[in-house]
Amino acid sequence: MLASFRFLWNATRGHRLRPWRSEYIKWRIETYSGMKAEKLQTRDILGFVWSEKRNLLRFLKWTNEIDGIKRLSVRGSGE
Repeated sequence: MLASFRFLWNATRGHRLRPWRSEYIKWRIETYSGMKAEKLQTRDILGFVWSEKRNLLRFLKWTNEIDGIKRLSVRGSGE
């Protein structure tokens, strides 16, 4: 779960109270959906998050899995 929060924290840097203003988030939505980042408005971003909530949650779960694998490999290499 920590990896998910770390990703969200880093992705919204500078816009943590208003993540829909984050240029990084807009860029990621553009690369995923094809919507133009410069034309995205708050309602577009919130609509995207709502419609893609399952995929976004699956992505956050994946970040936790990758973080766990990374931690195991770091522990294993220190022996």
